[in-house]
Amino acid sequence: MGVFDDIKTGLNQAIEFEKGKLNAKTVTLSIEPVESFTPDEIKKIRNSTGLTQVLFARYLGVSVKTVEAWEAGRNHPEGAACRLLSMTQSDPSFPLKSGIITAVGS
Repeated sequence: MGVFDDIKTGLNQAIEFEKGKLNAKTVTLSIEPVESFTPDEIKKIRNSTGLTQVLFARYLGVSVKTVEAWEAGRNHPEGAACRLLSMTQSDPSFPLKSGIITAVGS
């Protein structure tokens, strides 16, 4: 089937749906709340990856001072950083698996 036929089929289905002659698929999504992390948890996550504070900061896209502040409890990660910390906590090899960090060497 060509692109034109795909578009025509989709438009016909939309018309049938609007007329009430076709049921649409619906999907309900739920989003887990953003986790919060203690300084010890952040350090444990970093250590589990085998990364230094410098490399961990580059991985997370933040400054080294930010990682230092998190681990010292002077500041706390928010938003996307917490999501990335959560994924890394679940799988310490995530930085490599995701391609964010690549191993170079022999």
